[in-house]
Amino acid sequence: MRDELDQPGKVRLDKWLWAARFFKTRALAAEAIDGGKVEVNGDRAKRAKQVQRGDEVRLRQGPVEWVVTVQDVAERRGSAEIARGLYQETDEGRRKREIVAEQLRSMPTAFSYGDSKPGKRDRRALRRLKGEGEW
Repeated sequence: MRDELDQPGKVRLDKWLWAARFFKTRALAAEAIDGGKVEVNGDRAKRAKQVQRGDEVRLRQGPVEWVVTVQDVAERRGSAEIARGLYQETDEGRRKREIVAEQLRSMPTAFSYGDSKPGKRDRRALRRLKGEGEW
């Protein structure tokens, strides 16, 4: 029965995302698929969806969206060099991803207090700023 499901040149979507190094574990890949963050050829996919060469995969990871075309399939995770050969990023996807990366870089960093945590006076000032308490 299992041999009938395994078609040559096709692999499960969760395995392919893991092998292409978009996710550290297959469980994380499956979680993203179940959460609706992955589309194959414009349709929402399930983790057992068989992907093959030529399929377009859209993947959202936080604010970043990858749009890639499947170039090859792999059942096992290999080196980063091998993983880069499994897909080709579209020009549109690369452009959008670079714009988002530039926006994230230009955002101000979080306020820091230096090397130590805020003291009593700083905590009271923060509470006043937030509108908490009667300080």
